[in-house]
Amino acid sequence: MTAQPRPELTLFDSTCLIVGIIIGAGIYQMAPDIAKGAGGPGGVLGLWALGGLLSLCGALSYAELATAYPREGGDYVYLSRAYGPWAGFLFGWAQLAIVRPGDIVVMAFAFATYARAIFDPWAGTAFAYTPQLYAALAVIGLTGINVWGVRTGKWTQNLLTTVKAAGLLLIVAAAFAQPPAPNPVESTGNLPWSLALIFVLFTYGGWNEMAYVAAEVKHPRRNIVRALFLGLAAVTLLYLLINAAFLFALGYAGLTASEAVAVDAVAGGLPRLAGPLVAALICISALGAVNGLIFTGARISYAMGADHWQFRRLGRWHPRRGTPVTALLLQGAIALGLIVVLGSFVHAVLYTAATVYSFYLATTLAVMVLRRKEPHLERPYRVIGYPVTPLLFAGVCVFLIHAAVIYKPGIAAAAAGLLLLGLGVWWRSTWPRGGRSPGRRNHR
Repeated sequence: MTAQPRPELTLFDSTCLIVGIIIGAGIYQMAPDIAKGAGGPGGVLGLWALGGLLSLCGALSYAELATAYPREGGDYVYLSRAYGPWAGFLFGWAQLAIVRPGDIVVMAFAFATYARAIFDPWAGTAFAYTPQLYAALAVIGLTGINVWGVRTGKWTQNLLTTVKAAGLLLIVAAAFAQPPAPNPVESTGNLPWSLALIFVLFTYGGWNEMAYVAAEVKHPRRNIVRALFLGLAAVTLLYLLINAAFLFALGYAGLTASEAVAVDAVAGGLPRLAGPLVAALICISALGAVNGLIFTGARISYAMGADHWQFRRLGRWHPRRGTPVTALLLQGAIALGLIVVLGSFVHAVLYTAATVYSFYLATTLAVMVLRRKEPHLERPYRVIGYPVTPLLFAGVCVFLIHAAVIYKPGIAAAAAGLLLLGLGVWWRSTWPRGGRSPGRRNHR
């Protein structure tokens, strides 16, 4: 009998997985740019609160799908059932070749940047590849932990998430412990608010990861919904607290001008420890995001491999370790290759933005499609406010896709080209196992 995923994730595990993936390095790197598009202190907190609310609208739609179809693969499963196997395959292809390795590498480079600030044995030498080396070590180490077993992967996630949440609260306390900054409201730069909203929603990205491990959640009918609510509520609260602390310590103008916002915010209260403390916290935050992305991302490739013969090796679940070992190793190998060629943090976000929100859009609309196609299927949870809630989030997705394409059309075109390549791979995957297309086989 073929090994299958087993339910081993508790509500606490599931919530830590969501929080750990969402809170990466984005909150530290993007807070100043987001403030530039907010227009003032009230706009800063308003944008972050809006991001949490919009993410909740999307999460509620995913909760209905995840509880109705508690299988590994998330969007891959929902899109296949709603629109046909080609749609699920295209999602799996995008995650395998574009989105997931790119996200892993972005967070791995964030870890490398701050790890280098703590310890760089090659400082002052001609060796220029320390960031690549640290990023590669993060990918290799955390991939190895997840290959070893699902329990080691989830325990690592729980530990990293707990430490990073405690660290964020420490920064908040240190920022509020010093005298408030003056309150000039002139920003040092401008950014379109639409782009600022893209960055906000990027920092909230990860709430949908629960769908990818639905088959491994204990009591999925109630715990998936609870984990989504608890995870997003915790992240929204932490994001509002940390931005309020930044505004208190630096003022609006200081926040928009800062190049190391967390360091600057606590420097007055912890002048000697600010740099090393914040660097260590960001390293932990980035590692928590990398581990969560590795954990869940391989489940998408596993689901695709279980359905498509050309990727069948990815669809094998290791009977002893309880993990999709081959999918994890391939995902890690692609990420290591991308470490050599990945660009800036912002460009990486924009590179994946249009693709990510296109699939968010398709999956959100799948709630409505599947209610019509499979009306008699048991749905333990039905999205609150239907159909307004999914339509609202779908509208946000359309807006963000347009904003990303207009802002960087070249980057969007490159991602679109890889998606079209995926359609070619899908067509090839429909050939018989002998390797000939249906047309060739019929004319032998």
